[in-house]
Amino acid sequence: MDSFFRNVGFYLLVIFVAITAYDYFSVKPQTVEETSYSQFLQRVENGEVSKVVLTKNSVKATKKDGGEFTTIVPDEPVGDETLVGKLEAKGVEITAQNPKEPPWWVTLLSSFLPILILIGVWFFIMNQTHGGGSKVMSFGKSRARMSNGDKVKVTFNDVAGADEAKEELEEVVEFLKHPKKFNDLGARIPKGVLLFGPPGTGKTLLAKAVAGEAGVAFFSISGSDFVEMFVGVGASRVRDLFAQAKKNSPCIIFIDEIDAVGRQRGAGFSGGHDEREQTLNQLLVEMDGFAANEGIIIIAATNRPDILDNALLRPGRFDRQIVVDKPDVKGRVAILKVHSKGKPIASDADMDVLARRTPGFTGADLANLVNEAALLAARRNKRQINMLELEESIERVMAGPERKSKVMSDDEKKLTAYHEGGHALVGMMLKHADPVHKVTIIPRGRAGGYTLMLPKEDRNYATRSELLDRLKVSMGGRVAEEIVLNEISTGASQDIQQASKIVRSMIMQYGMSEVLGPVAYGSDQTQQFLLGGQNQRNYSEEVASEIDKEVHKYLEEAYDACRQIINEHRHELDLIAQALIEKETLTAAELKEIVFGKQEETPMIDLSKNFPAESSVDLSKAGEKISEPIFDSETPSPTPA
Repeated sequence: MDSFFRNVGFYLLVIFVAITAYDYFSVKPQTVEETSYSQFLQRVENGEVSKVVLTKNSVKATKKDGGEFTTIVPDEPVGDETLVGKLEAKGVEITAQNPKEPPWWVTLLSSFLPILILIGVWFFIMNQTHGGGSKVMSFGKSRARMSNGDKVKVTFNDVAGADEAKEELEEVVEFLKHPKKFNDLGARIPKGVLLFGPPGTGKTLLAKAVAGEAGVAFFSISGSDFVEMFVGVGASRVRDLFAQAKKNSPCIIFIDEIDAVGRQRGAGFSGGHDEREQTLNQLLVEMDGFAANEGIIIIAATNRPDILDNALLRPGRFDRQIVVDKPDVKGRVAILKVHSKGKPIASDADMDVLARRTPGFTGADLANLVNEAALLAARRNKRQINMLELEESIERVMAGPERKSKVMSDDEKKLTAYHEGGHALVGMMLKHADPVHKVTIIPRGRAGGYTLMLPKEDRNYATRSELLDRLKVSMGGRVAEEIVLNEISTGASQDIQQASKIVRSMIMQYGMSEVLGPVAYGSDQTQQFLLGGQNQRNYSEEVASEIDKEVHKYLEEAYDACRQIINEHRHELDLIAQALIEKETLTAAELKEIVFGKQEETPMIDLSKNFPAESSVDLSKAGEKISEPIFDSETPSPTPA
């Protein structure tokens, strides 16, 4: 009510001032003739003027024929004895008037308006100070955005591909709706729920769905909103956030990217009293300190759980830690159906096929896939989204848009064709390599051409034989250039980097070297963070030399294996390259017809005999993806890539 009257009074004051200014400064319609002072004197001399009215700065004259005119005089006419004398000599009737005075309320307003403005400004500042609206006074206030859960339209029906995470969070929703059911059994709902997983898997969407299902107040804030340059501001914002949450209990506090404020204390070169650590200390106290936070559930999201402080992850704070991983094939089907809802999808679009062709895609990737397909359909003036656009959008998401304007010379086209043909041929001849899905020499993104290889099914592990075959496939392009063209180019730079990364991971992280044994060498990401980003070695110079020798040996053996395959199947390589030069793009079926003819069975070459026996490696942890299922060639350039 006080705010209502304050607003009404302000608008009334604005209207009053506007009317006054208009009345005071408005120009009345001019119906009287205006003339110059010299013309006025001439008319007086000619005896045309019968009557004048003198004011401070002007003269209003009436002619003998009844007409009127006015003029502006340089001096005050009342005190101009020469003018008065001329008028009296001509027998002109003279009348003197004072200037028109403004209304009394205008005079009063002009006297008291500055005082009223000063008083109003003072009241405004005092009100903002107490209400927390001033930018200066609210510097330590929380920047969390509060929304009513009933107005949050996202529910669990809008979340697909994360069934396990949804089941865990349904307990939180049930507790917020029916807390007595749990309290009667002596159960305590988790105070905090930590969602972690790769980027784009739907952690923020899950938090919104919890708020929408529970129908309670929902506070959302980013971890970076707590951190400021001034010490103590972040801690103040944490206190204010929980104070607001207690007033709106039961409620949910969602902290996105909590690793911005929740990193391990004492890490790096800074001291123990910096702003971020003070903020984290206050957050720890608010989550589980002397004061109870009944009815407040904290949901946080991060893709870096390994760098969070241990005190933040202990029971009593984040009691429940939920992995939101990349969806499997069933989850991808459900996600595609969610994002295609409401879009004109053609009848030929098969979501099951698309899900099998998109292993490793997150929910964000799949949403982008459907959106790219819709954009392609609109660009082609179609009324429906066909399977053709959906399949093309997969490549746009993985490798970028086609660069149709890129003009390649005949030599570059031939080099790219043999390079990509080498990848495809080696991949088709290896037993443990992923099936070749598509080969093209059309530039896309940063690549001059690429070979797309997709696994038959989702995998959480990669065996030693599979990793070794990846090494061979990555070397196929360089070997094909060397054998056919008797030349090598910069197009294999990405392949060499990828192969080097794979083999170093095999030796240093997964213990797949016979010489060095099952030992992990080097510090992991967490240790690097604790050491301030320095890559500290935990092995001697002799071991480093052995690692280099092993890396060189593995890559040389993969290179020799590729050379053997390409020499034995040189004719098939020429056919693939010629078809690529003519068609620019080959599908898996076209490749099989070129290489194997009408054979139903694909003769696979198992070259793992060149290496020690097969073992397995766990790749299920986030951030340990060894390689992408694309072997591309960079656009040839005169300088090394």
